[in-house]
Amino acid sequence: MYKNLVNFGAMALLCTNAIAQEGQSLDSVKDEKQDSFQLQQLDEVIVSDSRFSLKRENSGKTVIKISAKELERNQGRTLAEIINTKSGLEINGSRSYAGQNISVFARGGNNRQVLVIIDGIQVSDPSNVNAEYDLRLLNIAQIETIEIIKGASSTLYGNSAATAVINIITKKAKADGLALEAISNWGTNQSQDDQNYSISDISNNVTVTGKKNGLTFLASGGNQFTDGLSAAIGEEEDAFSRIDGNLKLGYKFSKRFNMEALAFYNKLNSDYDNGFPISDADFHFKSEQSRFGLTNTYSYKNGSVHLNTAFNQITRDFLSNAPSFYDSESFVLDVFNKYAINETIYTIVGLNVVNGRTLFTETRDANNVDPYLNFVYVSDFGLNINAGSRWNNHSEYGSNWIYNFNPSYRIKVNKGYLKLFGSYAISYVAPNLSQLYGPFGANPDLQPEEDTTVEGGLEFQFSDRLRFSAVYFDRKEENRINYVTIDPDTFESQYRNISDEVTLSGVEVELRAIPIDNFELTANYTFTDSKSGLALRIPKNKVNAGISYLLKETSYFSLSYQYVSERLDTDFNTFSNVDLDSFGLLNFYFKQDICDQFSIFASVDNLLNEDYVEILNYTTKGRNFRLGMRLRL
Repeated sequence: MYKNLVNFGAMALLCTNAIAQEGQSLDSVKDEKQDSFQLQQLDEVIVSDSRFSLKRENSGKTVIKISAKELERNQGRTLAEIINTKSGLEINGSRSYAGQNISVFARGGNNRQVLVIIDGIQVSDPSNVNAEYDLRLLNIAQIETIEIIKGASSTLYGNSAATAVINIITKKAKADGLALEAISNWGTNQSQDDQNYSISDISNNVTVTGKKNGLTFLASGGNQFTDGLSAAIGEEEDAFSRIDGNLKLGYKFSKRFNMEALAFYNKLNSDYDNGFPISDADFHFKSEQSRFGLTNTYSYKNGSVHLNTAFNQITRDFLSNAPSFYDSESFVLDVFNKYAINETIYTIVGLNVVNGRTLFTETRDANNVDPYLNFVYVSDFGLNINAGSRWNNHSEYGSNWIYNFNPSYRIKVNKGYLKLFGSYAISYVAPNLSQLYGPFGANPDLQPEEDTTVEGGLEFQFSDRLRFSAVYFDRKEENRINYVTIDPDTFESQYRNISDEVTLSGVEVELRAIPIDNFELTANYTFTDSKSGLALRIPKNKVNAGISYLLKETSYFSLSYQYVSERLDTDFNTFSNVDLDSFGLLNFYFKQDICDQFSIFASVDNLLNEDYVEILNYTTKGRNFRLGMRLRL
C-alpha cells in the first residue's frame, strides 16, 4: 500500500512539472476542455443501426450511445456494471463476486439472443451453452465507445441479433506522435455483513499509442485481481484474476485505402463453488482467448468497400469433482460495399460468413453463409426509411429469409426535433453447437428460434438541454429452445423446441436534461411483461436515475440510484421457485482533474449498504469503496 502511495505522489509531481514545462495554467487547461454537459448535441452521430454515419434525428431507433467521456467518468467500474444502467437491459451477475457468470437479459430475452461486436467483427464462444461471448474478458480501460441497438437487428448483423447488439469500439491512436495512458485503482470487495474495508480489488492498465505518416499503432495491457467474497454464501474467499493485452497496427496506404491488423489476448482465472447442491467448494475455472483480426477499407467516389475478418480461439477448463474442458474456434468474414446513390439514398450489399467449431467427444462445426442488403433513405422533408433483408444459410438447419422495415418521421421543433418511428423485424437464432452436440442434454433435431419484433415510439429533443424518448415493443418467439426435464424420476433433461409461442412486451422511457449549466439529470424506466411469465431473475420494473455536477470543468460528481423490482428465481437445492425481494442501490462517484495529464477518482457503490439478493444462495456485494488515478502523457 505504501508503494502505491509513493507512485501516486510521483505521478502528481510529474503532473506539476509537465504544467510548468509547457507554460500551462489551470485556466488554459479549462479552455481546452470546454466539454461541460451536453446531449452530444443535434449533430450526434449514430452508426450501428444502419452502418452509415447518420445524425441521431435521422435514425429510426433510440440507440444507446456510451461515449468516451461517459466511460472516462465511470473509471473503475466493469463493462457489465456500466451497461446495467441502461434501459431495456438487466445484466445479471454484475452485482455479485467478480467470477460470477454474466447473463445479458435484453427486453426479457436471454444470452443467446444478444450479439456482441468488437471493432466491427462478431464475437462468440461456440462451446458455451448459449454461444454467448463472456463480457468478463473485456477491460473497460481499453474501450473507446459503445453503441447498443435494442430489438431485432439480424438483417445487418446475422444470427443471435434478436434482442440487442452491443457494438464495442476499442481505443486507437488519435493524435500524431507518441502517447501513454496509465490507469490504476484499488478497492474493497465485501458483502453487506462483512464490512472490514480491506483492499481486495486491484486493477491496472497501460496503453501506448503512436501515429506518424499514415502509420498507427497501439499496445495495451492490463490486469485485475479480486478476492474477499465467496461465490456461494459462506466463509471461503473465491479469487478472480484477469490479464489482457491487445495490439493494433494500421497503415493508410493512400487517401483511398487503409488496413489495420488486430491481436487480442485475455486470460481469466476464477475460483467457484459447487452448484448442486449449492455449497462452498474448492473448484477452479480457467479461460483463455486469442483473437486475431484484419480490417480493410477501400474508398471510391460515393462509396467504400470493407473487408473485416477474424479468427478467435477460446478454451475453458473447469477443475471440479466433475472436470470438463472445452476448446472452440470461430472464423468470421464480413465483406460489404457501402454506396451513396445520392444525398438521400444509401445502400449496403454484403456477405457474412461465420464458422464455429468445438471439441466435445469429437469435433463439431457449423457454418453460416449469409448475403444481405440494406437500404437507407433520408429525405429533406422529414421521412426516413431503413430497410433490408438477409438470406440466412445455416449448415445444420437450412435457409431462411429475414428482413426489417424501420420508417421514421422527423419534425423540426425550435432548435430540436420530434421524431416518430416504428419497426418490424424478423430474426433467427440457430441452435448452437453445445445444444446440438454438447455433453448435457444435446438434441441434434433442434430447429432455430424465430423472433418477430414490432416496436414504435417517439424521441423529442429540445435544443441541447432536454431529450426524452419512449418506446413500446412487442416480441414473439416461436420454437423457443429450453432445457426441459423429460424424466421427472431420473431428472434427465434435454434441449427442446417449445411448441407454445412466447410473447413479451414492454415500455422503455428515457430522459436526459441539463436544467442549468454543468448540472445533468438522467433517468430511464423499463417495464417488461410476458403472458407466460418472465424468465428467472428478470425484473418487471426497473429504474435508473442519476444527477451529475461539473465544477469549474475539473471536478465531477455523480450520484446514481437503481431500483429493481421483485424477480423469480429457483432454489436449485430444492427445485422450488422463490420470489426475490425488490431492492434499491445508491452509488457515488467523484473525479478530480489535478491537471491535464493527471486525475484521480473515487467511488462508493451501494452507499447505504443495502441487504439484497441478486442470485439466490449466492453472495451479493455490499458497500464498497474504490480509489484510482489516471496519467496521460
